[in-house]
Amino acid sequence: MGQARFIGRVMQVAGKTATPPQRTPRAGGGTLYLGLTLLAITVVAVILLWFFRQRLQEASAARNAPLPVLGQVPPFTLTNQLGQVVTLNDLTGKVWVADIIFTRCAGPCPVMTLQMSELQPLWAAEPTVKLITLTTDPLYDTPEVLRAYGQKVKADPQRWWFLTGDKAEIARLAVQGLRLTAVPVPEAERANPADLFIHSTLFVVVDKHGRLRAVVETQEDDVEEGEAPRQGRSRWEREAKPHLQAIVRRLLEEP
Repeated sequence: MGQARFIGRVMQVAGKTATPPQRTPRAGGGTLYLGLTLLAITVVAVILLWFFRQRLQEASAARNAPLPVLGQVPPFTLTNQLGQVVTLNDLTGKVWVADIIFTRCAGPCPVMTLQMSELQPLWAAEPTVKLITLTTDPLYDTPEVLRAYGQKVKADPQRWWFLTGDKAEIARLAVQGLRLTAVPVPEAERANPADLFIHSTLFVVVDKHGRLRAVVETQEDDVEEGEAPRQGRSRWEREAKPHLQAIVRRLLEEP
């Protein structure tokens, strides 16, 4: 019996020594993985930072680049709403914003005139900024008619001139000088008696030397059939008005 106990004891000890020891996971593997992850995040962050910095530099360079010269305004002689003769020389040394309308217009003209009126107070303390509105309908839009039209929107006749005169002279200034268009609507195609012209809805900016420097669309793009109406601020508030302010400010800084 003692021999049996001895053999059992030997077997028990042998069983214990045969069991392989359990290994504790090393902490070094987790540290290495964490380090690689942080390194990857750092590299991506540096690349993104470089990319956005490049974009900011490009945007800054574009803002500071000189505005292009789009053309030279030809000499002209027209008459304003006060009956005064106005020539290109009267605008030399001035930065001016111009558009083209007609007073009988039932389309975009009233909106454009209200928009121009919003520009008037922006440069109330800047005498070298002028606003110019041409008429496409000079036979009807006499100085008296233009004066009454301007009074409705509180146009300051010392800053904002409504110009009329010879039709060919207006066309030459508008089309050749300012890149504004005005096309008569054939009588058979008129939707109503006031549907006389199709014309630009642009505002253009001319510098102190009579050079056209910018063309800005003021109205919304046409909405295609079936397309949902656009929500939020208008193009005028969102883009055109701030853009015009920035352009005029830059041109005032030029010699």
